[in-house]
Amino acid sequence: QVQLVESGGGLVQAGGSLRLSCAASGSTSGINVWNWHRQAPGKQREWVAGIDRSGTTNYENSVKGRFIISRDNAKNIVYLEMNSLKPEDTAVYYCNAVRGGIYWGQGTQVTVSS
Repeated sequence: QVQLVESGGGLVQAGGSLRLSCAASGSTSGINVWNWHRQAPGKQREWVAGIDRSGTTNYENSVKGRFIISRDNAKNIVYLEMNSLKPEDTAVYYCNAVRGGIYWGQGTQVTVSS
């Protein structure tokens, strides 16, 4: 089992920045891929960014050039640095880890005011 806890969400004005963290505990060895997803009110959860064991990253088109996903393997933490935030980035942000199955955190709220 893998337990994930997100933190770092909050209220920020448009154009601002936030850094989300996702800390893993439990059976963390063998995690192949980390992802960040988000879910806005009334919308389906959508994938935002991912990073694999080699450090290769991928981003959803609307966040390319603004968001950066990174990982600290020693601490088992994955980060999502979010810059130039827009009101449409408002959502609950979730991280997940792929290790055999898929494990999810509880989410952290990000609100971007215009």
